[in-house]
Amino acid sequence: MENILVLDFGGQYNQLIARRVRECQVYCEVHSSDMPIDEIKKMAPKGIILTGGPNSVYDPASPHADQELFSIGVPILGICYGAQILAYQLGGKVSTAPVSEYGKTETVVDTDIPLFHGWAERSVAWMSHTDYIEKAPEGFTVTGHTSNCPVAAMQDESKGFYAVQFHPEVVHTDEGMKLFRTFVYDICGCKGDWQMGSFIETTVASLREKIGSGKVLLGLSGGVDSSVAAALLSKAVGRQLTCVFVDHGLLRKNEGDEVEAVFGQGGQFDLNFVRVDAAEYFYEKLAGVTEPEQKRKIIGAEFINVFEKEAEKIGEVDFLAQGTIYPDVIESGLGKSATIKSHHNVGGLPEHVNFKEIVEPLRMLFKDEVRQVGLQLGIPEKLVYRQPFPGPGLGIRIIGDITSEKVRIVQDADAIYREEIDKAAEDWKESHNMENPSWMPSQYYAALTNLRSVGVMGDGRTYDYAVALRAVITSDFMTATAAPIPWDILTRAADRIVNEVSGVNRVFYDCTSKPPATIELE
Repeated sequence: MENILVLDFGGQYNQLIARRVRECQVYCEVHSSDMPIDEIKKMAPKGIILTGGPNSVYDPASPHADQELFSIGVPILGICYGAQILAYQLGGKVSTAPVSEYGKTETVVDTDIPLFHGWAERSVAWMSHTDYIEKAPEGFTVTGHTSNCPVAAMQDESKGFYAVQFHPEVVHTDEGMKLFRTFVYDICGCKGDWQMGSFIETTVASLREKIGSGKVLLGLSGGVDSSVAAALLSKAVGRQLTCVFVDHGLLRKNEGDEVEAVFGQGGQFDLNFVRVDAAEYFYEKLAGVTEPEQKRKIIGAEFINVFEKEAEKIGEVDFLAQGTIYPDVIESGLGKSATIKSHHNVGGLPEHVNFKEIVEPLRMLFKDEVRQVGLQLGIPEKLVYRQPFPGPGLGIRIIGDITSEKVRIVQDADAIYREEIDKAAEDWKESHNMENPSWMPSQYYAALTNLRSVGVMGDGRTYDYAVALRAVITSDFMTATAAPIPWDILTRAADRIVNEVSGVNRVFYDCTSKPPATIELE
């Protein structure tokens, strides 16, 4: 299979570069910038992309490319720090820029060269650099500039070297996707054979060969990653797979039943499904606990305990399956980029489950690719496109202590809120004959505050809880803005919540962005 190699120099957009290449239907992997040359040659990439990074190339302690990389005979595209690597290591000059460039910047490019085919001569590109290429190496032609950056792009077409100081992978660069398509197809000669249909076929065949007649155990959370992993393994080995679904009583309304309807008895997948109703057990463990981090730790630890006890009933299994996906691998320190967070399905495993080997069928897929696989395997769209949901579930959407009554309140309020937004979005699309409205949030939910206040309902006074509604718009969940939900939608949701959910007499809307707030309340 044809592939593009991304060598990571610590850039914050390394994943995004790989995703952009895969959006061109070309397979792409991210590896550390110090990947040995022999391994690179063995991988036989059709092209190589050098990422950005936070360092200065002229600092001896900074990461550099193996000089042999420039003589292996495949096209190379350098982005930001990667462009400076090309300049510095091939004889040009990189210096501290007199004027740093950050954000949207008008950039002028030579539209006669292949890399910028189809571009406007002047367009907006995203810059983020304090160093700049002061002088291009011998043999290179300057192909782009800005008012403050004399070498915003350069190339040595005879050797297949291309460099851009800006970031084509971010949405703020107007023509960014054109650049990736041109690089992978016109310059690298890729044909675009990375399709989810062929991924399913090859993965199923690989799983059957690896697992043989062995038994597989999977912890099924109901999220998209574990659900798609379950469907893929079911297609490969059928009832050799056992899925354990631990219902900790902190899921959204009817979610446990929805998962069971898809994967349980009478569902569409051939597997062994075990649902553990552990709600009361978790409520007992969480009784009186109000500190958010303590709640998280209890829920996480007890979840593993319940899973392990259920696994003991099954006995020895040959494989433990996990829904690890590619961002988990990268964020857990695959390349030179900082370890953002440790993922439970990369670094931590149940201690008392007796298994021989781990199987991770989605390990090389991004989230959007996982969803494509899920749809092709027949998982309902509602489950495939389910909103992000934290592992501790409603435990961190209930401020203060957790009780079954509070869970009931937040489940009902949340269901109403999501229903009203979804209905309003559908009405908008029908009436405007277009995609989602600009106010449509990336994530939206109801949470229960620990505030109780006086209200008047009917002829009597009440002293009940306040529900907080949250909705954010984000592309990466690292930053987010509060969604400008139209007032009529919010008031309709609020009216329904106070009238239909007993125990609530007040509704707030959280209009705080991230930062300073977080997307979740706790």
